[in-house]
Formats: sequence, structure tokens, C-alpha cells
Amino acid sequence: MGATIDLVIAYDPPPNANPQGGGDTMVDSGGGGEEGTDAGPPAHAGGSGGVVAFRRRDRSSRSHLANKPQDFQIRVRVIEGRQLLGNNVKPVVKVNVSGETHRTRIRRGNNPFFDEVFFYNVHMLPSELFDKSINIRVYDSYSLRADALMGEFMVDVGYVYDEPAHCVIRKWLLLSDPEDHSSGAKGYLKVSVFIVGAGEEPPVDTGEAGGEEDDIESNLLLPAGLALRWATLSLKVFRAEDVPQMDDAFLQSMKGIFGESPGKKNLVDPFLEASFAGQKLCTSVMEKNANPEWNQVLSLQVKFPSMCECIKLTIMDWDRLTRNDAIGTTHLNLAKIASSGGEIEDTHSGNGDSNTGESEVGFLPAFGPCYINLYGSPREFTGLPDPYADLNYGKGEGVAYRGRVLVQLSTQLEGKADKAVDDISSDHILVTQKYQRRRKYCLCAVFHNASMIHDPGEPIQFEVSIGNYGNKLDNTCKPFASTTQYSCAVFDGNRYYYLPWAATKPVVVVNSFWEDISHRLDTINIILFITRRLISNLDLLKNTISAKASDREQVEVWVKLLTQLEEDLESYPLPELEGQAHLTSLDLQLKKLRDSAMATIRGAARQMREDTKQIRDCVADIEGWVEKLTQLAEEPQNSMPDVFIWMLRGEKRVAYSRVPAHQVLFSMHSEQACGQFCGNTQTIFMQYPMDKNKGLKVPVQIRVNMWLGLSSEEMKFNSFSEGTFSVFAELYENQAELFGKWGTTGLVGRYNYSDVTGKMKLKQQYFLPPRGWEWEEEWFVDPQKSLLTEADAGHTEFMDEVFENETRYPGGDWKPASEHYTDVNGEKNQSLREFALPEGWSWEDVWTADLNRAVDEQGWEYGVTIPTDDKPRSWAPVEKMYHVHRRKRMVRPRKRAEPPAGGAAEKRDRGDPEGWEFSSLIGWNFHRKERSSDTFRRRRWSRKMAPEDRLGAAAIFKLEGALGVNTEEKESSDSTKAFGANTPTVSCSFDNVFVYHLRVYVYQARELASMDKDSFSDPFAHVSFLHLSKTTEKLKSTLNPTWDQTLIFNDLEIYGDPQSMARDPPKVVLEFYDYDQVGNDELLGRTVFPPLVELSSNRDRTPKLLWYPIMQKGHRAGEALLAAELILKDKNAPIDLPLVPPMRSLNLYMVPQGIRPVVQLTAVEILVWGLRNMKPYELAAVASPSLVVECGGQRVESAVIRNMKKSPNFPSSVLFIQVYLPKDEMYTPPIVLKVIDHRPFGRKPVVGQCTISSLERFRCDPHVITAEGSMANKMSLMSSTAPHLSISMDENRPLLEAQFMHSMSAALDKMATPASHFEKETEDWWSKFYASMGDRERCGEYLQKGYDTLEAYDNELEDLPEFNGLTDFCDTFKLERGKKQSKDSDPDVVGEFKGSFRVYPLSDDPGVMAPPRQFRELPDSGPQECLVRVYIIRAIDLQPKDNNGRCDPYIKITLGRNRIDDSDHYVPNNTNPVFGKMFEMSCYLPQEKDLKISVYDYDLLTRDEKVGETVIDLENRFLSRFNSYCGLPQTYCISGVNQWRDQMKPSQILDNVARLKGLSKPRTEDNGNTLTFMGRDYTLAEFEANKEVHQHLGPARERMCLHVLRTQGLVPEHVETRTLYSSFQPSLSQGRLQMWVDVFPKSLGVPGPPFDITPRKAKKNILRVIVWNTTDVTLDETSITGEHMSDIYVKGWMPGMEEEKQKTDVHYRSLDGDGNFNWRFIFNFDYLPAEQLCLVSKKEHFWNLDKSEFRIPPKLIVQIWDNDKFSLDDYLGVVELDLRSLIPPAKTPEKCSMEMMERGPDKSKSQQAQSQQAQSLLAQKSVRGWWPCTIDKDGKKELGGKVEMTLEIVGDEDADEKPAGKGRDEPNMNPRLEPPNRPDTSFFWFTSPCKAMKFIVWRRFRCLFIMLILLVIVGLFLGILLYSLPNYISMKIVNPMG
Repeated sequence: MGATIDLVIAYDPPPNANPQGGGDTMVDSGGGGEEGTDAGPPAHAGGSGGVVAFRRRDRSSRSHLANKPQDFQIRVRVIEGRQLLGNNVKPVVKVNVSGETHRTRIRRGNNPFFDEVFFYNVHMLPSELFDKSINIRVYDSYSLRADALMGEFMVDVGYVYDEPAHCVIRKWLLLSDPEDHSSGAKGYLKVSVFIVGAGEEPPVDTGEAGGEEDDIESNLLLPAGLALRWATLSLKVFRAEDVPQMDDAFLQSMKGIFGESPGKKNLVDPFLEASFAGQKLCTSVMEKNANPEWNQVLSLQVKFPSMCECIKLTIMDWDRLTRNDAIGTTHLNLAKIASSGGEIEDTHSGNGDSNTGESEVGFLPAFGPCYINLYGSPREFTGLPDPYADLNYGKGEGVAYRGRVLVQLSTQLEGKADKAVDDISSDHILVTQKYQRRRKYCLCAVFHNASMIHDPGEPIQFEVSIGNYGNKLDNTCKPFASTTQYSCAVFDGNRYYYLPWAATKPVVVVNSFWEDISHRLDTINIILFITRRLISNLDLLKNTISAKASDREQVEVWVKLLTQLEEDLESYPLPELEGQAHLTSLDLQLKKLRDSAMATIRGAARQMREDTKQIRDCVADIEGWVEKLTQLAEEPQNSMPDVFIWMLRGEKRVAYSRVPAHQVLFSMHSEQACGQFCGNTQTIFMQYPMDKNKGLKVPVQIRVNMWLGLSSEEMKFNSFSEGTFSVFAELYENQAELFGKWGTTGLVGRYNYSDVTGKMKLKQQYFLPPRGWEWEEEWFVDPQKSLLTEADAGHTEFMDEVFENETRYPGGDWKPASEHYTDVNGEKNQSLREFALPEGWSWEDVWTADLNRAVDEQGWEYGVTIPTDDKPRSWAPVEKMYHVHRRKRMVRPRKRAEPPAGGAAEKRDRGDPEGWEFSSLIGWNFHRKERSSDTFRRRRWSRKMAPEDRLGAAAIFKLEGALGVNTEEKESSDSTKAFGANTPTVSCSFDNVFVYHLRVYVYQARELASMDKDSFSDPFAHVSFLHLSKTTEKLKSTLNPTWDQTLIFNDLEIYGDPQSMARDPPKVVLEFYDYDQVGNDELLGRTVFPPLVELSSNRDRTPKLLWYPIMQKGHRAGEALLAAELILKDKNAPIDLPLVPPMRSLNLYMVPQGIRPVVQLTAVEILVWGLRNMKPYELAAVASPSLVVECGGQRVESAVIRNMKKSPNFPSSVLFIQVYLPKDEMYTPPIVLKVIDHRPFGRKPVVGQCTISSLERFRCDPHVITAEGSMANKMSLMSSTAPHLSISMDENRPLLEAQFMHSMSAALDKMATPASHFEKETEDWWSKFYASMGDRERCGEYLQKGYDTLEAYDNELEDLPEFNGLTDFCDTFKLERGKKQSKDSDPDVVGEFKGSFRVYPLSDDPGVMAPPRQFRELPDSGPQECLVRVYIIRAIDLQPKDNNGRCDPYIKITLGRNRIDDSDHYVPNNTNPVFGKMFEMSCYLPQEKDLKISVYDYDLLTRDEKVGETVIDLENRFLSRFNSYCGLPQTYCISGVNQWRDQMKPSQILDNVARLKGLSKPRTEDNGNTLTFMGRDYTLAEFEANKEVHQHLGPARERMCLHVLRTQGLVPEHVETRTLYSSFQPSLSQGRLQMWVDVFPKSLGVPGPPFDITPRKAKKNILRVIVWNTTDVTLDETSITGEHMSDIYVKGWMPGMEEEKQKTDVHYRSLDGDGNFNWRFIFNFDYLPAEQLCLVSKKEHFWNLDKSEFRIPPKLIVQIWDNDKFSLDDYLGVVELDLRSLIPPAKTPEKCSMEMMERGPDKSKSQQAQSQQAQSLLAQKSVRGWWPCTIDKDGKKELGGKVEMTLEIVGDEDADEKPAGKGRDEPNMNPRLEPPNRPDTSFFWFTSPCKAMKFIVWRRFRCLFIMLILLVIVGLFLGILLYSLPNYISMKIVNPMG
């Protein structure tokens, strides 16, 4: 007994309150809860109701990725670390992605700064890449032992890709210890991660390194509003079933020989392996068990929410000697079984209960108990290597069911499991019993059609299975009628083969047992039903918008969409879960989630109806609803396996199809809850397993009707079934011919009675009907017509052949052979006279000899007979003396009088009257009539069965088990196991056949692939519909064919209800081929589309031509304009068919009026400017080309360019053609460009071609004169204003003039005032650049002075939409040539065509005047000499080329024959180099139009490697009307950093613009302060009202003209960012280059002086640190006298300059923690004030040739140490000071504490602001006070001491005025440091023994010494007394004197 209590605790926060974390819940199958505490740093807690869970990721960005291996680039930028644990650590970061590891440089301190970028280039499937992890680990580096792990962070690549822009920018990672799950944060690491796909650009990481004060708390890499804490994912693994055999059965087979049972089903040793976030756990191994019961729990400790989303479950087969094999793999996606509640936006907005607990939808990961199905390779085991083994690892779609495993997942927060793998208690095992209750399901599949088979081959059958039920080669389940009968394919009369089922359709029936999860699958089907209707309406809305329908029509479609969506969401609620079996906690949570989401969509639909203004803007939102509904339809707990359909040829599996079970499942809940194809006929294109050609060849197309339902609901099947179901038992009687008699004697390996394969012995008397069935008839002979093959089956034309044979003796005369007439194999055949004409055929000609072979002129071929053979094996066309045999092939064509209706149906009376089928060999090929060579025959016996109780069509579900077993033969059981049991055959017969009429309209195709070497194809199409096909005409040399053809299929016989057929009609399939006279035709692609079905005779609908995509290998390979209509012919009514279309030639019909596009007379003007970069053709240069333009059947050719080298432009520039084009842009044919080279001897090969698909952008109104018609460019100005100038001017003259101008400028500089010199030092071009980038700190006071800024574009100038790609004068079209090898390969670009088009309508009335031409006032097309200035500013994120992850970049520039190599000025070890260089070159346009700028990596010993390059078309910039040759500045300046650099003044440029636009010249008044242009008055005041006026401005008139020019949309002064590409990865960015280009024609004079963009230099600074005192230092030592003491000294350095580390002298024997030093540290550093970084230049290793530059934040690290002479010094504490934001020191040591230094996430910003006010030492210059030093003990910070210091920044220029020495060395001043006043006890005992006796021994032990002296004196006295007392006593006694 058990019960479940659902307890909901809700909290209503006050208004405007921030969500704070409540109690965290633990969700498992029982629904219990458990509280926990936060082990990590305080952060924002979970979102909804305190539930911390996973957010469902937005994977819409993945949908556009093709499922093929492709290039990706992963960039990981490691910026800095914070609060790393440990003392005196040297951290290094290691980043591992996809097996490749990079590491940073080793830093020092707990807050290291790295700023290093790592690049990972991968080429793999997107699905594989997204499962990879990015592992970031921080180690403490040691030189003598292994690095110690400090912390780790792991995130899936897919998680980052699903983020906006596929990146995570400047986020803090919380590091944790993967081994110690109970520990807290191990520090923080700031990183940026970018995933860059082909053709994508990574976003700009705008934050500068170290330039901001980061708030770690609000910038942690976590799902929004969630806390990071430890969690335990408990995966309970109960049992598995249906595990296939994995081990060899050799030993078991040997045991079977000796009588033991082999037990093949248990030849597997399974265990389950679970992996997640780098962890891997395994269950125990269950040896020889196909249904193992593990009953174990795997506990995975993870940080939650984890950045990894998938738990990978793999069942492995354990092997003792070899590697373990995978049986099957599945995944548990945490995003699908958990929710943060953030998926539902504005849920129940406006409702009062929106914050209650019931409305919340967040929950922790939970799953099951539920079975998970495994899929992989076919179940059949072979000893050979499995070619599909990768499928068992989850790589690709599984092609077979591999078993299932029962698991349960629950999540506990803050808990820790005692064991990683533990046994499950018996109570939990008992709970799962109720989830394993099975119910019987019935599956029926009726095969209506099988067509598009490419070759006949062996007979074909189909197998349907669900799980392992129905698998004919699996003996673990009852045998079912799960396979169709074998059938031989018949030719369809054109191309393909089909199975001739006619009116008798094969049926398969499979019963299976599964859990009843109808509540889950009903929910899926209802949501998918709503989604399909929404998609249908959305497609209609899109088509209406794209067709530019009226607003009223668009509104009608849009309103219908919203209305139907609202009605569907309200009318079809999801099933209630109360009382349902197999309920889990996840079911309840998903129900709540789905209800909330659908309510949100319904509310959004209502809101859209009220708020929408533009219908076009709604499409994106509606697509979002579709995506959301599709996500809601994902059911993670779907334990019902998919239905597999296999096509078998003989016994070999060839092709498969996989149908989800819910799509064919019947439901009693509602009609909408039934599957989409439940009881409906669907078209399925089967596919090969692991097809490497990706569907290039379709194995077969089938039409199948499937129904799946509970056995309790099987009677419902009767309402879905069509036709009459029949059940038969069958066996075959076999005989062989021996000595001219037929009998059973010669049957070798065959039985007298067997199944169709001949390998299973059967007898009629042993056949027993299944339970519930009985015999209805006796056995009768029933010939199997579908297995008989005739040579002419399906053909409308056939060629009969007979060979006439003659023999002779060598040298004799030829005489008729013994067998005068034979077939090709030498078998006896009928004579020419005896050859009968088959019924229904007519002869086309008489018998003639075939001369189209290797024969002589009479048709004979000759051979020699070698003994043992009676016929020659080879033939020769020339007679020799030794030839003894010759033959002649006689042929006679015949034609079928009437084509077979619906196929090649044969009459029953044909063939042997006894029903025998004959064959020359035992195999599959049988024929009806006996031949002389036949040695084997068979016939089929059938017996009909009927159910005992009449149940209708549902009775077939009672067919279970085999029909009978031959108990006499022992081997029969083995045969049964090997080849399946003898099951009955089920068929469905249709009495009524419906005749249809099909018309397929093939109008045109476009953008086909070129498959021939001449750059074109010869396309034609095979059109297939069911079992018939036709072929279009073949067109020559085109990629955009227009067939204009109607293919008519008469009298199509289709069985089944017309209404059901109309709901899902058969698809029309078009396969496009390239015709080749030699070799096989090559497939161009395939398209599939449905016909318009007309069941009524009124024909109220007309098919419309639509574009359908042509697909090849999963990629788009063009488009085809098609339509089709399928018309039902009424037998009782007169035929009412459309009129026969007009014929263009014999049997070639055109597309009729009303369907074909409506055309209009159209003018096409072609601007043929020139050809560029033409590559050689057939090793010869293209010298004299012309251009051919084709459009709509019209053709025009340009004049010939006589010499491409001298002038690549055409002599005449404009061509004109009139053509009839469709009015609707959708139908417009493309324009085809062909370049023809005129070569000697009349040869005119096509050397390049281009197809322009869309003409919409070239359409114009010919009566409207636009600005585009006038070419306002410098070239036209030259052709009009200065025709007398010579273009062959001496190159040195303008350069000399330029040098003169530079010298004059230098002279003016010398005469300038000191103020101007100061301005040049402070305000340079970089100030302008940084001001334009928005960096106010770096630009200084530049903006305050009113100086110009420029436009900083993030991409190429030609990619900006406002400048139309700089193609306003002419476009650049890529010319291609040659055969396109594959879709993945790039086209072979062989040149470029410069030109443009204008398309406009013409009147059909010849009396109407033609509109004016569009191309006029064209510039001179001759060559122009130009001066080109290339400004290279800097590179960003270059691809590293060195092993150290760096690059040594330099610039190479190529312009025509001119080359500049700047390798002498390479920037060492830098991936973000600042070049700051200007290069000046000369060139001739258009011959040298391509400016190629390359970045190379410098290598000393090896060849320099190209990083990437970019190419700029200078001709486009020169010809463009946007003035792109030289950008317009904001103001006209005659001096300063913004001095005018163009050749012409603004007034001249404005005059030229006015002239070319046909306007009057601008008029100026009031000394240039007023200007009138284009009818408008401008004043200088309105442009310069709020601007500073400085001394560099030029005359007012020029300034005024410049301001007006900037209003004309011309290119401003700018910096463009160009992407670098390489040939190695042409679609991936290799970095970016910021630059710009100026182009100046030399004929117009000398341009102004160039800009000076030399990079800024770092300023030298000196940091002086005076260490005065220390106090409260930890007393780390104990003296011999027992005193606590420390020998204190202080060490300091600046990060990046560790080699300049300095330390004080030692304050010995500090007994109270105080130390006195008066010691000065001096650190020299170079500082970039604009970037607030130190520039450190040093060699990383001694073997390095160059110094590497690092930009590191200016910091000071000060450490306190205890000195030890005979051991390692002891570390006592450290303080790290950032000089940019220096923590103010305490004035007294009492006020100095650790709190003043804390800046962690546990303090809010307001608390930090109150506790400290950081200031920059670089601005303050000097500061003095006390700072605390901390030490890490057991993961906690403790005070290690306090240090008093003075910090002072001294400039390099002030250092000489205020000198100071290190320590107390001279010059000891500024200030002077006196020796410290240390106590007398401060000394080193080893060097001062006297002091040691005085201060150590005497001071402490003087009393002891005095007592010892007194004791010694007393002892001596007593000794002397005792010594002398006996003598004294004896003297007294004796008294010798007495």
C-alpha cells in the first residue's frame, strides 16, 4: 500500500520585489521534496517558485545547418581570473575542445590576467560537434612535479551555439573541484567563447581587457536567474530486454553437436554505461543474459544547472579478450525532462493567480520509471565485422530495434551519494512493477504499391516489425504474418520496375505487447494536428504575401489563420491525466508546461489580432509559435518502439523505413488524437542503411496503409479497412528432371514439399490453422503470377532474337549446325518460321541480321570449339581457317498493340495447364512455359482459411503462431529458427478499380548543376507516378532548361477509396538527369510534389505552376516549375477531360493556356562593360572574347574584345533585346551569360558562363530618370572636364609634386607655434579613431575641440546596404566553367563579367513610341592611371599559426604587378597587432583592379604561412556614384590632423554632381555662407551651429559645399573592417583587418598629404615603492628558547615583470610581528595611458629571437616572507594592488583590516561603494598607508600581516630631477631613507655569537646561570669539606702533636 501527497507551497512576493531563492525542491517519481543549502557563493536563486531547473534551449539556429561534415571554428578567449584559491600560486589555464588542448602562459597571483585567444578548427557533423564539451581547467603550475588542479568548468558546444549570435562574451565562470563535490567555489575565470560556422562572422568583443570594474554576480555564465549548486542525478537502472546476440556461437554450436542446447539468444554479456559532463559510470556485467536485471543506481555529481545537457546511455557487450562492443545508444536530454519555468513568457498575464504555485511550470530533471528504446544496426548477428557498427554508438539514424532499458532519473540538490554505483532496494524495485504492465497491440499494414525499383534482381518481399515482434529472423517471439509474399519486379515500360500486385494487395499483421502510454501519445498527436493546420495556413499566408496579393486577400488569410488557431487550441484540449496508468511525475509537469504554453499562444493570437499593423511583420511570430508547438510535441517518455519496414531481396536486407508508432496509432480519445497516418495511405521513400550517397538513389517507393491499436479496440479497424481480406496457407511442390522424367529423385538440397525458399520441409497433412481459424476450402493449385518473369513483361516495344548457327571442318564449307537455331546461351530455340507472335503484339519489321555488333558485313561472328564444350566461348568478327563455328543474330522488333492498363497483367490460361513453373537451375528465376534446358519445376498449393466467428477485417489479428510443424524431421526446427516459421499469407482484394487521368506539367527548371566539361548539362527528367513513368525531351547545353511539356498518363488504375486517396494522394516524382552519349546518365536531383486531385467532373480548380526545390544528397540543387492534376474518370458518365494541349512535335504536348505563365513584351538593356581575371582555357589565354546573352529564347552577342591585355572592356557597351517574359516575377526565366573565345581555325569554345536567376532588382520604370541613371563618379568627370590630359603621364612628376607639398608642410611645421606642436603631440589621428569608436578615455580632449570623427564600419564597405554594394554603375558576375563535382565543392570561378541590366515592359502596339534608353552618358572605358593609398590600422583576432598559439603577422599587398612585402616590420607574437602603416602604389584601371591585402605569419627557418587575405575591387569604387574612391570628411580643413586630402575641392565635386544629375550649378551667396542647390537653400549656420570653430577650418564656401555633399548619400570618411579568408578554410574567418583605401587618378593632379597613422608609443614610468614597516605579521617560527618569532622580509614585483622581483633586507627575530625596513623598490614600466595597460616586452624563452609584447594591467604584488637559512622560506601573506583602481590605504594599522580589500560576489555594489572608493594611482601619483596581507588556510582567507608603504608614480622625464636608488643605495633621496631603528634583538645568531649569548641566553636564563654558579660554589665547598673532613677527624683522634 502506498499513497502520494501532492503538496504545493507558494509565496506571493511584494510588488517590485526581486525574486529570491526559496527552498529548492527535489523532484523524483514519488514527487517528494527536500530542502538544501547553497554550497556555492551567494547568487540569484531559481526563477519560478524557487525551482532551480533547466531552461529549454532555443535550437532554431541549428535548423539551417545541413547534416553533413562542415567547417566550424571555436574561439575561446581567456581574459582573467579572480579569487583563485591558494598561496603564492602560479596559475595556468588549459582549454580542451574535441581532443585538442591549448594552454595559457603561466601567471602569478590569485587574480591573474591572461587575455589569450585559442582557435579550434574542426570539420565534423554539427550533431557531433554540439555533443562535444569545452573543458576549461585552471592548474597551479609547478616545474618539478605535475600541475595541481585548482578548478574546472565544462560546457557543451551546443549550449554556446544556442546562445544569441552563437557566443558567450565576457562571462565569469565559477570554477569547482570535480573530485570534491562538497567544496564551494574555487575561483572565477572570465572568458569569451565563439562558435563560428561557415560564412558567419563572430560578433565584436567590445570590452577592452581590464578596462572595466566587473560585477561577477550579475555576469556569471548561468541561465538567467538561476543559482549554481551541487546536485546528484540518480539514474536507477532496473532491467533491459530484447538485447540482441553479440558474441560468436562457435563454442555453443560445438555443445549443440553433443546434444546440449546452444542458447543463442543469450550470447551477450550486457552492462550499461552512463556518461555525463565528463563522468562515466557503469553497471555490473550480466553474463550470457539477453534480458538482464541490474537493479542498480548510478549517482552522477554535477553542478546544477549544468552547461552539459545530455546523459548518454550505452548498453555495451563485455568481452574478455577484445574491445567491448556497443549494443545501442540513447540520450536523456535534460532540457526535455526539466524546465526553469522561463520558457513560458507572460504566462497568464493579467490573471490574479499568475504568481501562485499552481501556475508555475519549473521542475528539476525527472524521468520515468520508463523504458527507453535503443536503435542501431540490424539485429542479425554475423561473425564478420558489422558495417553498421557506428549506428550502435548513436552516429546516424538507427535502422533496427536493439532492445530497451527501464530507467528512472531523479535529482537531489545539495545531497551526496555514499556510493557512485549502488544496489536498489527491493521496495523501489516493487514500485516499478506497475510501470511494466503490458497490453496487446495489433498492427496491420496493407501495401498498395511498390514502384521506382531500379533493377529487377531477386524477388522482393517486405517485412514490418515493431520492436522484435515481426522480425522474421528473430525466434524470441511468436511468428506472425509479418512479411509479404515474394514478388518479382516488372518493367514499367519506361525506366523503373514495380511489383505487379494489381487488385490483390499483400497484407502483414503483427501483434505485440507494450505499455499503455496512450495519454502521452494522444497528447503528441493533438499538438501535431494543431501544428499541421497552423503550418498549412502559414504556408498559404506566405504564398499570398510573396504573390503580392491585395491587402484584402492577405487579411482574409491572416484572419482565417488566427481564428482557426484559436479554435483549435480551445476545441482540442490535451487529455486529462487522472486515472491514467503509468503516470510519472514528469507526465504531470509536462502537462502543466504544455497547458501553460498553449494558453500563452492563444493569448498571443488574440493580442496579435488587436495590435498588428503590418501582416508581413506577423510571420516571424507565427513561425515562433510553430517552433514552440513542435517542441511541445516532443515526448521524452515514449516507450513504444518505432515501426520498421524492411525491403528484402531474397534473404538480404536492402532498404528500410522508420515510422514513429504514434503516427499510425488509433485513439479512442478523439479523431485528432489518432496518428496522422492511422488508417490513411502514405507514400514512403525507403532508404539504404547508412547511405553514403544520401539518397542519391531511391531503392523503392511504397504506398502503405497502417493501423496500430489496442487489441481491445481492434473492432475499430473494420471502419478503416478497405477491400476484402483473405488468408491462405501455402506450400510448394518441387520436382527435378532426371533422364527425361520429372520426379523427386534429382532434388539436391530440396524437399518434395517446402516453403517458397525451398529450405523448410512442409507437408499438407501437418498444416493446422491457428486458434480461432478453420479451413474453408481444400488444397488447390494456385500459380504465383508475381514470381514469374517474362522478357517482355511491362515493355511496349520488344526485340525478339534468334541465333542462326553453322559449323564446318577446318577449311571446309559451312553447313547448318545440329541445333540450327538457339538463344544467346546456345540453348535450342524455335526457328524463324516457328516463332509465334504473342497475343496483343504486332510485328514492326521482318527478320534481319544485327550488324551493330562485332561481326562481318553479313552479320556472322566466328569461334573455335574447345573439347568438353560444344559451343565456342569467344567470338571474332573475322573468319580464319581454324574457325569451326559461326553464328548470326537475327532480330525482329514488335510493338504492343495497346499498353497494359495498370501494368503487365497476364491471363490465367497462359503457362502450364497444371500450374508448374520451370527453371533451368534451382533459384528464383522461373518462367511459365517449359524449355529444353529446364531441369527444375515447382507449383504452389494454397488452402483458404476463415475465422470461426466472423469478426470482419479485424479477424486477421487472431493470426498468431505457425501453421504447422513437421515433428518427424529433427532438422526442421533448425530450419524454422534460421528462416522463420511457416506463417499464413494475408492479402486484401479490391473489387472496384478506379481509373484516373494524370497530367504532369513540366515547364522549366533553373540553377541546375553543371555536369559536363563545357560548363553545362543536357537535362531531361524521368516523371514517375505509382507504377508508371515517362520521360521529358532532352535539352542541350543548358542549366536553366525550359521544357514547356505536358506528360499525359491515360487510364491509371488505382485501387482504394477516392476520398482517402484525395486526402493524401500519391506523389509525383521527377528525377532530373544529365544525358551523356557515352556512359551513364548522371543524376542532377530529385523533386517530389503532390498532384491536384479532381474527383468531380465540374473541375472548378485549375492547377498552378509552382517552384519546387530539386534536392540532391540532402542539398538544394536547383528549382523546377511544375504542376500536376489527377482526374477521376467516371465509368458511367461520358469522359469530361481537359482539352488536349497543343503539340509542339510528335507526341510532345505543350503546357496549355491557363496554366502556362502570361507573358508580356519586355525590353532588356545590357550594359556590357568588360571582362576581368579570365583564366586560361585549355592552356591558352583568353585573348579575344565576346559575350552572348540569352533570355527567354532570345540571343544577342556583343562585339569582340580584340586584346584583353591592353583593354579588357568591350568596344560597344550597350546591347538591347526584346523578349516575351512572364508578367509574374515568379515565372521569369533567368538570364544566361556565355563568354566565347574567338580562336584560330574558327574555334569558339565557351570559356565561362553565369546564370542570373532573378531579374527583379534590374526592373525599372523607363520614364523615370533616377540618380542611378547618371554616373556621378570621378571617371565621368575626367571624361568630361579634362579630355586633353594624357593618361600616359610620367609617373615621377606627380610624385615629385607630392614630395614638394610634403616639404612645404614640413617647413610650415617648423614655423608653427609651440602650442601647435603640443597639439600635434596630444591630438593625433588615433585620437580621431578612438573618438569615432566611442572610446572617450583614449581620445583625450579631441571631441571638445570640435574636430572631425569618422565612420567605423564593422564590415566591408561594399557590404553596406546604403551603398548598394558599390555596384550602382555595374555589377560583378562570377563566371564559372567545367563540371561541378559535388554540392560541397566550390564552383570553379574562371573570371568576372562587369555589367548591368535594365528590364522594363514594352507596349505591344508598334505605334507607341519606345521609352528612352536607360544606359546613357557612359564614361570613357579606356585605362586610367591611378595613385592608390592603402591605410592598414590593425588586425583583430588573427588565426594563430605558431605552436605557442601566437602569430608573427606582417602585411603583403599585391596590385597588378606591383607588390609590397613588409616582412621586415612584422609584429612578433601577437594575434591582435596594431600596424598603423600607409602604403602608396600606382596602377592602371581596369587592368589592375584587384587590390589583394594579405596577412602572413613570419617564420625564420620555414616558409612564411598565409593567415588570410582580402580582395578589394578598386574599379567598383572608382566607378561608383557614391564617391567611394575617397571618403568625405565632416569638415573642410586646410591644416591639422584632418587636412583635406582629395584632388578636387568640395565645390568642384558638387558642381560635377549637379551636372551629371541634370541640375543647375549650386549658387553661393554671402561669401559662401549661403548655398542654393536642388531647389533648396542651405546656410552654413545650420550645419555649424553647435560646433566648435577651430583654426584649421578652410574657406566658408568650401565648407558649405562639403556640408551639402554629405547630404547626398556619398561615402563618408571611414574605416572599414574586412574579413580575412584563406584557401584552407575558405568559408571561415581567419581574422579581421581594419583599414581603408583612397584612389586618386593621376590625370587630375596631386592629392593632399596622407594621414599619419603611426601607432602611439608607450610612456616610460617608474613605480617607487617604499616599504616602511610591517605589523601583526604571523609569527611562524619558534626559537630554541620557546619564543614565537619570524625573520621578516618583504618581496614585491609587477605582474609580467617577475624577473625584476625585488625584496627588502631581513628583519630578524621579530617577536611581536613588527618589522622595520625603510626600503625602496623601483620598477620601470611602459604605460599606455589610452588603454590603461602596461606594455611589457620580453623574451618568453631564451631561445626566442624576438621579444613578445604583452598588455597587462598595472598591478603591484607585495608578499611577506619568513626567512630560513637552511630550509625553504615560509610564505606569510600577500596583497595585490591594482594601480588603476587602488584601494585607499588605512592611515593607522588599527584601521587596516581584510574587509577593505574584499571585492567578491558576496558584497553588493552599494556595499563595495560604501566600504571603498578606489582611485587611480596613475592620476593620484603618490599615496601612503597600511594595507593588509592575506594568506589562504583551508580554503579561507586569514590575515597574515599588515604592511606600511608609500607608492609613487614618477614619469621618465621627472626621474632625472628626482633621483632615487634601490633599497637605501645612492642616490638615497626623494626621500632619504635612514637605516631602520630595529631593536637590539634583531640580528642573525649565526653571525653574531656574542649578541646571541647576550640577548638570547643571558637575558632569558640569567637567574638560572646565577643559581648554577651558586650551586657550583656550594658544591665545591661541600666537596672540599668532604674531602678534608676524614683527615681532620683522624688528626683529631690521633692528635699527633699532642
